[in-house]
Amino acid sequence: MKKYALFLCLMTLATIGYSQIRFGVKGGLLTSSLNQEDLAILDAGGVTRLKLALEDANYGVNFGFLIRAELGNGFLQPEINFRSNSVNFTLDDLGQPGTPGDVLKESYQYLDIPVMLGFRLGPLRLQGGPQGNFFLNSTSDLFDFEDYDQNFKDFTVGYAVGGGLDIWNLMIDLRYQGNFSKFGEHINFFGKQYQFDQSPAQFNLTVGWLFGKRK
Repeated sequence: MKKYALFLCLMTLATIGYSQIRFGVKGGLLTSSLNQEDLAILDAGGVTRLKLALEDANYGVNFGFLIRAELGNGFLQPEINFRSNSVNFTLDDLGQPGTPGDVLKESYQYLDIPVMLGFRLGPLRLQGGPQGNFFLNSTSDLFDFEDYDQNFKDFTVGYAVGGGLDIWNLMIDLRYQGNFSKFGEHINFFGKQYQFDQSPAQFNLTVGWLFGKRK
């Protein structure tokens, strides 16, 4: 909770000195940009026991609220967004050849806190900035395998870049959200940690409403 409080204080302080403060709400869909990839899982004796394949990412949802601090054609926009998304894996037990692998789903929930800095070109916006990601919860079919465990980091750092369109008080945004950690680094089999070579990333399309009028 101390980390949440610190981020909220920084967001508030960052808006001081801007000519106008506006508040908004937003929500939308996201999809992860992940390539198919395999992991060879070793058992306790060092023998390859399983093959874990990343198949595809499912659509997810996010929603939250924002503060937009206006200054001329520029703005600073801290946000707090809840995000939920999931991926599908295929798990093959190499000790049972000829047996089809199981398709298993794993879901994640995060609280994302981006701080976007941007400028306007008429009704269009260009923006980008750092993003903090707080892990909230995960559910996984991989727990059906008794030697599987999870070890998520409580906090990771990433970034968000994109553009938007303002139509009166209506906001439409498309962003690319990246992370500096590797995807799947929470995965543990037989007491050993695994990760894929790629970093997690999402495309995020949202619609929102900004209260008040721009001066």
